[in-house]
Amino acid sequence: MIGIKDSNGKIKVFNSTPKNWGAVICGFDTFSKEKLESYGFYDVVKPTIKQSEQYGEIKWDSKNKVFTYPIKNKTYSQSITELKTQKIENLKSVYGSVLSKTDWYIIRGQEGIAAPQNIIDARAALRSECASKEAEINALSTKSSIIDYQFPSFR
Repeated sequence: MIGIKDSNGKIKVFNSTPKNWGAVICGFDTFSKEKLESYGFYDVVKPTIKQSEQYGEIKWDSKNKVFTYPIKNKTYSQSITELKTQKIENLKSVYGSVLSKTDWYIIRGQEGIAAPQNIIDARAALRSECASKEAEINALSTKSSIIDYQFPSFR
């Protein structure tokens, strides 16, 4: 992305360099970085943010000669307890979904056909891991740390 500050001080952002600009009718997008900068065009840097953060209004960073978005912390109306409860419910749903893939072994066990030991062990490990993750969530003490807590990926 590339941006320019217009005569009113408003920053305009382009996904790609325009083909024409001002008196340049075509080929503007082929100019070198230095030549684009002479027209006031500079790179736009969008920093990586966490789930608990959001972008502020785009600003000019004179030190690095780029346009960038400042990072701001989001605010949450829920209490820490409410956020933990919600996060733990989501955690249990994720693990429950993974466990559901082998539920049929357990149901079949009700009919007298024993589940393979590796399935029983894997399910026990998942339940143990889920309990550990729940304890980790309960140990968190800030809203942002709860929001940013990442579950394992089971894809």
